[in-house]
Amino acid sequence: MSGTDIVNTEQAEAWNGYEGVHWAENRDRYDAMNSGFNEPLLTAAAIGEGDHVLDLGCGNGQITRLAARRAPRGRAVGVDLSAPMLAQARAAAASDAIANVTFEQGDAQVHPFPRNTFDVAVSRFGIMFFADPVAAFTNIGSALRPGGRLAFICLRGADAGEDFARVLRPLYALLGEHAPEDDSGDRQQGPGSFADPDRIHEVLSGAGFTDVTHEAVTAPMVFGRDAADAARFIFAMGPMRYNLRHADPRAVDQAREEVTVNLEPYEGPGGVRLDGSHWLVTASRPRG
Repeated sequence: MSGTDIVNTEQAEAWNGYEGVHWAENRDRYDAMNSGFNEPLLTAAAIGEGDHVLDLGCGNGQITRLAARRAPRGRAVGVDLSAPMLAQARAAAASDAIANVTFEQGDAQVHPFPRNTFDVAVSRFGIMFFADPVAAFTNIGSALRPGGRLAFICLRGADAGEDFARVLRPLYALLGEHAPEDDSGDRQQGPGSFADPDRIHEVLSGAGFTDVTHEAVTAPMVFGRDAADAARFIFAMGPMRYNLRHADPRAVDQAREEVTVNLEPYEGPGGVRLDGSHWLVTASRPRG
């Protein structure tokens, strides 16, 4: 992927560095954490047997593979910045013998998608990182056929659920202490950039989409085998590790211990489960 194909350079560095490697090496764990949102997303996408599906920020490719199975006479294309994760995605598709799926490395904001080609575009937590989201969704919209559909899941941030707020309070407090001095751009890019539904509607309408809807969807999220394992995993995630890189290691250890204790009531036979609540967004490309 040449430099002219990327405008989100910091994201490319992260997803081809520690962040992407961590997601690739922990593919099953991340899928266990997020797969509760698969069915709501795919149901909203209403994928037909002959549809051509575009999966944005496909990561390790679980949604791309599931979409391909729902479109046996069509195909699914997954696009992501991360070479480590795309390697996992291709390996998983080959292992599952899914022939109607392909993966491309690219920045969806500027990727040269074939125009008027896809019936539906989907994303599970993969569309919150664009430097210019209106430009990105305009580019994505051009890849859809007139009347094509868009469906994605994105983070609600602080509204993700009472369980999260209570359990992760020590981590949030520590992250707050080590927030960048000038974080004016962080709310416009990054995991929580679409937490405000007004901004979702503003961006998608600005990119030419119509029939924009959003609804909160709640699903169980599995974080680890037990409380200690889950806490280690949460603190090893890329954003946590990055934002805590200058924190006192003793303070990080203390916060991890407190989060571990908070997670213990959520242990069960299937692991540590917390209900997460995030936005399910749908929109359409105009027919005319």
